[in-house]
Amino acid sequence: MELSDLGYGRWFQEKREQLQRPDCSVARITRVDRERYLVRNELTEVQAEVTGRMLFGAASSQDLPCVGDWVLVQYVNDGALAVIHELVPRRTFLRRKAAGKDIDFQMIASNVDHGLIVHSCSDQLNLRSIERYLVLANEGGVEPIILLSKSDIARAEDLQKRLAEIGQVHGSARVIPCSSVTPGGLAVLEESLEKGKTYCLLGPSGAGKTTILNRLLGGEVFETNPVREKDGRGRHTTARRQLTVLEHGALLIDTPGLRELGMMAVDEGIEESFSEIHRLAESCRFNDCTHTAEDGCAILLAVENGEVSPQRYQSYIKLKKESDFHQLSYVQRRRKDRQFGRMIKGVKKQMRKK
Repeated sequence: MELSDLGYGRWFQEKREQLQRPDCSVARITRVDRERYLVRNELTEVQAEVTGRMLFGAASSQDLPCVGDWVLVQYVNDGALAVIHELVPRRTFLRRKAAGKDIDFQMIASNVDHGLIVHSCSDQLNLRSIERYLVLANEGGVEPIILLSKSDIARAEDLQKRLAEIGQVHGSARVIPCSSVTPGGLAVLEESLEKGKTYCLLGPSGAGKTTILNRLLGGEVFETNPVREKDGRGRHTTARRQLTVLEHGALLIDTPGLRELGMMAVDEGIEESFSEIHRLAESCRFNDCTHTAEDGCAILLAVENGEVSPQRYQSYIKLKKESDFHQLSYVQRRRKDRQFGRMIKGVKKQMRKK
């Protein structure tokens, strides 16, 4: 195996050279389970840990490795353990607001080429949820693909209706129906996966992500739980983020189901995911239009004329407000952290003088 088989290319090589660490080797993070890491190079996959300098110098969790990252390492204990010294800059990323009340980013994966957004046909079609995943992918420069899993349980006419509804609001994203139980149910997906490209499975618990991964691997490699009788949904199984190399050479990251998908600092992702609304905004009378009550708002006029559905408009406004609110809170918190840090340094300086 070559590093290129793991997704390494000229872009990462240039970034690695800029770090000026000839004493280190390059490897890719293939698994993250809390603060434990696995790294893989051309020859082997071993446990890894970050240096104390890297751990305590991290301003936030974004500065620590996540699955998919390329890192510079030194091997110790006869190659049985790797010590992570540097993080190679990320080309793309998937991140969300941390769950709960914590105002911070949580990294999901990095250096991903395609995000596979899994939505189960056992659930009602939730366009608003799909929109959030599209914003998440577009913000990080990841090309989204929507997978309608468990398509075997949907009638042909219902499946076509779902495809049409998704196409009306997300026409730019590719949609692939797939099934893990019917013969050839994953054929279209398998044909779409390219050698050396990295794909990340995204979606809520029970959508069938790990089952899809197992079928692509040709066996029950990762644990899954049976579906619940009351709603036909699988129970949450995956508790770690892990990158796997498929037989034909594509790289696939499985992630835990996301119960919350908070938005923070995703302006570009919203513009890309709601491109038709963003284009309308350029025709608004006022440059600082909030698109909520102003006269001359092109978006409100489009909603009134039926060019934009009220549901999609409301989703757009909600995501923008949510993103802006959390981003403001994040900036304020970081400012307080810096002020506290300066105060501590000042106190230490005074103590040294005494």
